[in-house]
Amino acid sequence: MCKTVKEKIQNGEQITGVFIGIYSPAIVEMCGHAGFDFIVIDDEHGAFSYSELENMIRTAELINLAPIVRVSYDNASIQKALDRGAKGIQVPMISTKEDAMQVVQKAKFPPVGNRGVAYSHRAARYGMDTGKAFIEQSNSEILVAVHIETKEAVENFEEIMGVEGIDLAFLGTTDLSVSMGYQDGPHHQEVQEAIALIYEKGKKLNVPIGTVAGNEHAARQAIEDGAIYVVAVGTSIISNAFSSFVKSTEASKK
Repeated sequence: MCKTVKEKIQNGEQITGVFIGIYSPAIVEMCGHAGFDFIVIDDEHGAFSYSELENMIRTAELINLAPIVRVSYDNASIQKALDRGAKGIQVPMISTKEDAMQVVQKAKFPPVGNRGVAYSHRAARYGMDTGKAFIEQSNSEILVAVHIETKEAVENFEEIMGVEGIDLAFLGTTDLSVSMGYQDGPHHQEVQEAIALIYEKGKKLNVPIGTVAGNEHAARQAIEDGAIYVVAVGTSIISNAFSSFVKSTEASKK
C-alpha cells in the first residue's frame, strides 16, 4: 500500500505540491504527470462548487496525487471536503489554541472530535465502508494542517501545535506580512525574523513545517530553511510560462 501524505510527513520525507484555484481536472492530471506528490485545491481563494471539488479530488486520485483541500471559512467546508474524499485539509487563519481545537473537532470523528458521521458519501465508497474501521482509518490518515499566518499565531505557535490532532504548521508568508503591517510582501526584516522564528520553533518542537513557494528559488530556499511540505502556486507557474514564451518570441522578432 502506498504511504499517505501524512505518513510521508511523519517520516520526514520531502514532498512538493501545487495550489490549484481554478476548476480544471486537466491541470490536475498535468501535475500528476509532472511528478508532484499532492495538490492543494484552494477553496479559500479559488472558485469551486462542491461537485467541482469532488471532481478535482477524483482526478487527483486517478493520477496518484494526494488531494488536499485548503478549506474556506464556511462552517461546513471541512465536512464537505472530507466527505468528498480529500486526504487532508489546510485551514487558514489559525491564531490560537482554541482555533486549533475547533479544527480538530470538525475534522475528526468521535470520540476524538465531532465530525458528522455518514457512510453514503464518496469518502466511504458510497456505503461500502462503514463503522469502526472507517472511522478509525479516517481519524488516523487524514492530514490536518493549520496556517500560521498572523502575528498572534507566531506568538501562540507552541500552544497551537501542542493540540493533539494537528499534524503540520503551514507558514503563510503573505498573510503574515500583511498582519504585521507590511503590505508589500514578506521581505521586510521584521517579517523575515518572524519566519525564521517559526522554523526555529518547529525544529525545536519537532513540528513539520510547510509553506508556499512562488518560484523555484523560493522552493529551494524553503527546503533549506527546513520546510518539508512545499507548495507551488499553479496559476503563477502557468502565467510565468506564458509571459516567458511571449517575451522570447518578441525578442526574436527584433
